[in-house]
Amino acid sequence: MSGGEYRYVWRIAFRNFLNSFRPRQLRGNEIGKDYIGNVYYEIPADPSRGKRKPARWYDPPKGLDFQDPLPSEWESWLRMRRMEPPTSEEIANNLAIAEMKKLNADKLEAKRLADGGSLPIAVERGPQSFPKYKDFHVGDIENNHRNKY
Repeated sequence: MSGGEYRYVWRIAFRNFLNSFRPRQLRGNEIGKDYIGNVYYEIPADPSRGKRKPARWYDPPKGLDFQDPLPSEWESWLRMRRMEPPTSEEIANNLAIAEMKKLNADKLEAKRLADGGSLPIAVERGPQSFPKYKDFHVGDIENNHRNKY
């Protein structure tokens, strides 16, 4: 063990430490772009190298943070819930459906307010979560069996 690479373990460790500060060059295939401006990438799976799943990520546009919400189609692709990336037709169709739902909700709200309706009031049920029956009493209602010691 006195020769070879083992002799220079500290040199190797120091070189790896310095290399850890260099930015990694991830080179993935650009898969698509959404209406927000996020760009999506993927490195495909390579079973011959022991990589069973693809690596997927996105880069937000300049000035936006990673905390901003993603379109649900792209999020499901990123989380491997779907294998194929969403098409632009699918995204446009889902946006049209969401817009239609907003318009319908506004129409219903306007109709409710025109009819003189108010906001719905939540029913107070109290602390009891089980039904009460007239012929069945839980516990000692009259407190007849109290210990008198």
